Amino acid sequence: MSDHQTFNLCRHLINAANDFPDSLAVAVQKKQFHKLTYQEIDFFTLNKRSDRIAHALNQFGLKSGDKAVLMVKPGLDFFALTFALFKAGIVPVLIDPGMGIKNLKQCIAEVNPDAFIGIPKAHIARRLLGWGKDSVKYNITVGGASIWGGASLNKIIDHCPRQDPYPMVKLAQHQMAAILFTSGSTGSPKGVVYSHRMFEAQITVLKNDYKIAHGERDLATFPLFSLFGPALGMASIIPAMDASKPITANPDYIFAAINKYHCTNLFANPALIELLGRAGKSKAIKLSSLQRVISAGAPATLSSIKRFTTLLNSGVEILTSYGATEALPVSKIASSALLKTTKQTDAGGGICVGYPVDNMTVTIINISEKIISTWQDDLSLPPYEIGEIVVQGPQVSQCYYQRNDASLAAKIDDVTDARHRMGDLGYLDADGQLWMCGRKAHRVDSNHLEIEKRYYSISCERIFNSHSAIKRSALVTVKTDGKSAPLLCIELHNRSAQAPEKLFADLREIANKHSQTKGITLFLIHKSFPMDIRHNAKIYREKLAVWAQTQLTN
Repeated sequence: MSDHQTFNLCRHLINAANDFPDSLAVAVQKKQFHKLTYQEIDFFTLNKRSDRIAHALNQFGLKSGDKAVLMVKPGLDFFALTFALFKAGIVPVLIDPGMGIKNLKQCIAEVNPDAFIGIPKAHIARRLLGWGKDSVKYNITVGGASIWGGASLNKIIDHCPRQDPYPMVKLAQHQMAAILFTSGSTGSPKGVVYSHRMFEAQITVLKNDYKIAHGERDLATFPLFSLFGPALGMASIIPAMDASKPITANPDYIFAAINKYHCTNLFANPALIELLGRAGKSKAIKLSSLQRVISAGAPATLSSIKRFTTLLNSGVEILTSYGATEALPVSKIASSALLKTTKQTDAGGGICVGYPVDNMTVTIINISEKIISTWQDDLSLPPYEIGEIVVQGPQVSQCYYQRNDASLAAKIDDVTDARHRMGDLGYLDADGQLWMCGRKAHRVDSNHLEIEKRYYSISCERIFNSHSAIKRSALVTVKTDGKSAPLLCIELHNRSAQAPEKLFADLREIANKHSQTKGITLFLIHKSFPMDIRHNAKIYREKLAVWAQTQLTN
């Protein structure tokens, strides 16, 4: 790819507006007075409105290269605004509101934004908590009165006379187009620098690897993924739910939206896969229009995938995607193939996350905390050796924003694009499929039995999770007699149904049957694991480790 190429993903929206102007681009479900209503916009109108907003933002004072925190709920304004920002070369900053007040303030301070664009509630928080007070010059309110400072988006648009197409700004391949913050569920939130080249690569993967085509309709439950709909010529259907807390979604609303628009694609994280699967099975729901389901964000349990498949037509796959904000997608696996790996996963082989997508290179290197400045081919480990997962491809971010230390720790310079250390551990099998064994930070290096042994979180936990009483488990490191030891925290389906002494004896017996778990002898029952609110699948093991150590000490 030439270094002189320029990019802007909005070209796809412009093409859609020209080629099929009257086709549905976005539909937003609303709950009003016990009734579901829908707002719709076609490609022509979405493109024209985003042009008007881009002109209006320039007239208001924003220019290409400025950074704008965007805190707007998924809706028609969210789509028009985001495309307007991209067209104008203004860098949208997307932060998950579910990460907590402290992390939100830190992220906004790191970005040093020029503008704050949000709903009234976001502006109240901005004023009360001092978000961006030292850098923000432009405050814009969306969807309500601007009494908390700044100007109303609608008034800004009304005061701008320009109706002509906006001259879209094109950026170099690695030039910053957006900043997307990681959730912070596995560490401190970091701003991932996205380029339009990355967005283009993701669109290509969705077309080629996931076979998404023009004319489809996507039930989109994650704001970023929903933006790809119009770029693919696919309508994005937004359900009435809190995207930052998908576990609180009403399944009936989602089923209603899928059926009304005959959605062909559903993007859902593991929490929604579990929620919708249980609700759908209890009501004998059949989602006959769906041609595929894409799950990402964390590994869904095999039982929830198996349950959800009963809602689909025969042959329709749930495609589990592996990746991270820094690199998405890396690989994928269809549910029919994944379910065949159950025996290996339950025996401690890790979770199979499939083959790398097109143009993605996956390698495994030795586990190390050291910075690796330059890639060497002899760093690669052979098949079946567990190590750090390292990826390279056009959809891989090249750096973090204003986090030089984090970039040095995670990036490895190479001849073309930098490689990214995922922070996950795993291995490649003889066929080139990737298996994940847990987070690098969650491995347990034990020396309590006079021998040193390494335990991998997912590999061990899936062995113990085969016990019928266990809902989920988490392996943590504790100190006993000054030495590091593995301890398994357990959450039960029914705490009163199992005597702890009998359960722990069963688990020690299970541990002794597998080389991956041999030596694990400490167990504690926890009432309810601390979980991240978005995925409801990522366990806060760091909090559990502190709790477990306290329990042992007391």
